[in-house]
Amino acid sequence: MPLSDEQLERYARHIVLREVGGVGQAKLLASRVLVVGAGGLGSPLVLYLAAAGIGTIGIVDFDAVSLSNLQRQIVHRTEDIGVLKTDSAARAVRAINPDVQIELHPDRLTQDNARDLVSRYDLVADGSDNFPTRFLVNDVCYFAARPLVSAAVTEFDGQLATFRAFDKTGRYPCYRCIFPETPPAGAAPSCSETGVLGAAAGVMGTLQALEVLKEVLGIGESLAGHLLIYEALAVRFRKVRVHPDPKCRLCGDNPTILPTLRSANS
Repeated sequence: MPLSDEQLERYARHIVLREVGGVGQAKLLASRVLVVGAGGLGSPLVLYLAAAGIGTIGIVDFDAVSLSNLQRQIVHRTEDIGVLKTDSAARAVRAINPDVQIELHPDRLTQDNARDLVSRYDLVADGSDNFPTRFLVNDVCYFAARPLVSAAVTEFDGQLATFRAFDKTGRYPCYRCIFPETPPAGAAPSCSETGVLGAAAGVMGTLQALEVLKEVLGIGESLAGHLLIYEALAVRFRKVRVHPDPKCRLCGDNPTILPTLRSANS
């Protein structure tokens, strides 16, 4: 579909990029991305995806905006306190770019709904704040053959990775290859216990948006097979090679995990 005059102006700085151009912008407008979590990571992620012209953005979050969110969750405003985060994020997206279609999922992601939800989108970006959700998103994306761009942040540090373990043309790990099991209680405290510098979440959510756009456009070097580590206080990035684990319960040589989700591949 040709771009309208308004779109040509809106996306002019994309279109002049040789790696994007009109064809790439049309690809962005035709894409469907599911964002899990409209919090510290999901906020800048959703804003940049909307500004870039991702055609359809799904947002999953069951929570409502609270005052303590506003230090880092920049998609929400003070007047949104008490409002569902999905509704608040949708308001911000519409204000930035009316081209974008928004699909709201104000529910907790569970084994009952995750398979159907993920299968509706081309790519998933996970900014959730707990291990059970991260494992679930990873597993469903693997069986549904959907690329997963996953980010995490705590205190002053962040991590970012792209997972494509379903793509057997490469040797890519899944999330469980790096984190096989949920840490013991207390081993991975939440940001409400440890704190988080708001701008650090902004850095990681913005990097996550960049990797999503690269995956959709098929440009540059994918983070698949790597883990990017950011240390804000040291102003340091480290990119670590990560190999698939042959003993992984999900994508290893003898998988045993979540067989009920295998039908998501169909």
